[in-house]
Amino acid sequence: MRHAKQIFPMLDCMDDLRKISDLRLPPNWYPDARAIQRKIIFHSGPTNSGKTYHAIQRYLGAKSGIYCGPLKLLAHEIYKKSNDAGVSCDLITGEELIHVDPEGRPGSHASCTIEMCSVNTPYEVAVIDEIQMIRDPGRGWAWTRALLGLCAQEIHICGEAAAIKLVTELMYTTGEEVEVRNYDRLTPIKILDHSLGSLDNLRPGDCIVCFNKNDIYSVSRQIEARGLECAVIYGSLPPGTKLAQANKFNDPNDSCKILVATDAIGMGLNLSIKRIIFNSLVKPTMNEKGGKEMDTISTSQALQIGGRAGRFSSMYKDGEITTMLQSDLTLLKEILSKPVSDIQAAGLHPTAEQIEMFAYHLPDATLSNLIDIFVSLSQVDGRYFVCNIEDFKFVADMIQHIPLNLRARYVFCTAPINRNLPFVCTSLLKTIVKYLCPCLELNAPGDQGIGTSVYPLHFFVTTLYVCAHFFGTGYRFMDMFPHAGLVRSIQKELDAIIQNGVYNITKLIRASEAASSLHVMEGTVLPREAPTDENSRTVQKGNRGSRRTPINSEVQSGSLTSKLFARQFSRNEPLTFQWICKHVHWPVSSPKSIKDLMHLESVHDILDLYLWLR
Repeated sequence: MRHAKQIFPMLDCMDDLRKISDLRLPPNWYPDARAIQRKIIFHSGPTNSGKTYHAIQRYLGAKSGIYCGPLKLLAHEIYKKSNDAGVSCDLITGEELIHVDPEGRPGSHASCTIEMCSVNTPYEVAVIDEIQMIRDPGRGWAWTRALLGLCAQEIHICGEAAAIKLVTELMYTTGEEVEVRNYDRLTPIKILDHSLGSLDNLRPGDCIVCFNKNDIYSVSRQIEARGLECAVIYGSLPPGTKLAQANKFNDPNDSCKILVATDAIGMGLNLSIKRIIFNSLVKPTMNEKGGKEMDTISTSQALQIGGRAGRFSSMYKDGEITTMLQSDLTLLKEILSKPVSDIQAAGLHPTAEQIEMFAYHLPDATLSNLIDIFVSLSQVDGRYFVCNIEDFKFVADMIQHIPLNLRARYVFCTAPINRNLPFVCTSLLKTIVKYLCPCLELNAPGDQGIGTSVYPLHFFVTTLYVCAHFFGTGYRFMDMFPHAGLVRSIQKELDAIIQNGVYNITKLIRASEAASSLHVMEGTVLPREAPTDENSRTVQKGNRGSRRTPINSEVQSGSLTSKLFARQFSRNEPLTFQWICKHVHWPVSSPKSIKDLMHLESVHDILDLYLWLR
């Protein structure tokens, strides 16, 4: 028995561990919310039904309130709308904390991304938008936390009818009743009996929905080859650029009458769309283990996207839905004819406090082991599920050798990273060490200097960005990152440059294709996103005797890449904001290829990182 306890130390404290990992009563995690009797109002309806409008009107009329949305764009919209209406409203997102009061005192209202909402501050009214996201395998926990934990006399919930049953059941466990207010769509919408067939059949107000960026580029070029102008919106564009593209498309005096977009238009943007055209019905989804797989869109997704056609306040009140291919139209009708399944469970995630209590009983266990033991012992009510933890465990294993306190280790592990990119993982490791030990001088990512081994800039920036993705929920390094004003100024300038690049996206595509053709003609295989400068050369790896090949002139002259790597920073130079300021010379020239545009988007991410960290 003694040997067994040495191998399995949890045997000595199994009862305590089971109590800590008991997830059957999440409402008990929020004693402040349980101390008041909240009024729960569910505004249920499809897209363009006015459900959120009515909730926001009550929010604006309250003495104090908080709006919790899924996107920065939505948080910014409510922030602006509130202050325009004379309601003192602060903005709280991962990158920004804006107090309307010049002395920094909190306003009566707050508009935030849902992960940033406070469950300790009392409000008269709270609005939780897009409640159906409570089933999301990655972010669902944030909606569960807001629903159970917000300290507000009235909680106004907006979203799909599919969430009514689950919300009612969850509120039953808190002793709170749910008042349901149903809304019908304000304008009619119909599914057409014929597909688009050809881009020659496009007309003003059309929106082609693609589910990957390559299709966005391809369709955009084909449209402009027909003499039509199109706006472009996809997920990785900065919020300011998305809004600018939406305004361009909505402007009746603008020549741009066609929109090409991903499902990023499903929420957060007001668009004057007459007809939604699905370029495909297959999109990448996340499975239970955190991996991506291709699957047909769900009824809920089809309704969310298709519902963007027709808008009460636009020139296109009646909406239409169709597909690009006739073969997809039958499937689309089948998808839309199905009832939306009720949401069965709400997401949960082990809290830092719970893991700390586990660590007290198992001081020698690694964080990854603590999570495994926690999940294996946890008891979850049928109304809940544990959100994906595979990425969390992967990072926990990767940084186990770094001496961190458990809370800091937990926060770093919440950073979502692509486990399939060793470069990203290595850079994440180095960045963690750098920001926790600022006295250290770290090499640039990779085994060789930039001059001899060139890496895609967007990988480098993604690495830095993921380190800070969830820092807004806990840690801030104000002393290390004091230049927020400068960073925001640079972001505004960068937004304008990216917008210019997106406006001219077909020119960028042609430049990229020309560069690709040149590489093929020279018989050289180069990294597609490899940045370099006019004095650099790229060496093929893995083939003995490979010749060095000059980089295409399109990268040499004025591109962001050459700006960033003009001096080929030394291997011992630390990765800091000062490095960014030193090597990015503003103003940066407009992008000359899709590659440059991606790099600009990545630099925008690096500035987001800076604001997250502070």
